Amino acid sequence: MKTFEELFAELTAKAESGDPASGTVKELARGTHFIGKKIAEESGEVWIAAEYEGKERTAEEISQLLYHLQVMMIDRGLKLEDVYRYL
Repeated sequence: MKTFEELFAELTAKAESGDPASGTVKELARGTHFIGKKIAEESGEVWIAAEYEGKERTAEEISQLLYHLQVMMIDRGLKLEDVYRYL
């Protein structure tokens, strides 16, 4: 299990490595528009899971949404502190 902060550090390291086999690097290469579409897709899946698929599936979908949100943060050059400032 990892924390939000640990995931962000892991994804940042993957982005910096530029490893072409990394799904994170591939997503970043596809750009902001693609990442935004993934966020929209995942947020809909969170809603559907919460309505119809139960707690476990909802948690899984939320984890996927958090992943894509963090990829967008990296794409836009945001740090955790940039977001935490608004919480």
